[in-house]
Amino acid sequence: MAGDPQQIVVVGAGVSGLTSAIRLAEAGWPVRVWAAAMPRQTTSAVAGAVWAPPRPAERAATTLGWTEHSLRVFRDLANDPGTGVRMAPALIVGEFIEATSPATGLVPDLRPADPADVPEGYGTGFRATLPMIDMPRYLAYLTRRLAAAGCPIEERPVRSLAEAADTAPIVVNCAGLAAGALAGDDTVRPLFGQHVVLTNPGLRQLFLEINAGPEWTCYFPHPERVVCGGISIPGRWDTTPDPEVSDRILRRCRLVEPRLGEADVIETITGLRPDRPSVRVEVEPLGRARCVHNYGHSSNGVTLSWGCARDVVRLVADDR
Repeated sequence: MAGDPQQIVVVGAGVSGLTSAIRLAEAGWPVRVWAAAMPRQTTSAVAGAVWAPPRPAERAATTLGWTEHSLRVFRDLANDPGTGVRMAPALIVGEFIEATSPATGLVPDLRPADPADVPEGYGTGFRATLPMIDMPRYLAYLTRRLAAAGCPIEERPVRSLAEAADTAPIVVNCAGLAAGALAGDDTVRPLFGQHVVLTNPGLRQLFLEINAGPEWTCYFPHPERVVCGGISIPGRWDTTPDPEVSDRILRRCRLVEPRLGEADVIETITGLRPDRPSVRVEVEPLGRARCVHNYGHSSNGVTLSWGCARDVVRLVADDR
């Protein structure tokens, strides 16, 4: 095994990989990032994206801690316009309380919406102020911050974790959907997602429907565009946009917000979310090296990113 005995290779340059690498580099570890795709070509680049409590999971207490820590970081980042993070007014409808308990108490400014403000057919609604993340700008910010910490991103596909272990005694597996294959974990599966991106006709409030089905209505207004969704299809590997899905997304979003009917379509974007029964953040031996896994975030990668990265640093430091 060559190189610095404290060297770390982070595999993956999506939001989990960049955030983990930043936390490690800023804690003083020598870090390199190896990635099959650069940040703007990752699944993270096509996320909506908004911080919102995930549905209760197998490790509910741990997930709650990750969610809360990430919220604190995003609120701080929202003070800097260059990060692409903004605390945005939100209208949330559907099964929000049922789906997110016990994390509902974390949601900033959560309160019942005036029934007159809830679109027809949605029953009750809530208002809140949520961190909304313009992902292209945010990934550019993370890349700049990582460079400032002295960490390069190398476009280098990794065929096995052992390959990374030949260079560094500590490997951090943040490879998204590929992380399962690298770790021999067959519980990881793709969740196909598709968004339609429109010009912004002047919207600032985001809209989010929570339900248990494969399709829902959401739109996230960023300064120059509105990202409209959503859909989640488990097990689909094909990332070709489906025009019928786009039509359904636009129809639903325009019913909720008629001003979107005047907006032009900029593009349709798709991605494969890395789903797993629970997020995996733990240490595993890797020959003479050690691997810290950080993958399986499904559609909650942004929401959990800073909390999981904090634990990656702790696991690296505790296990040295």
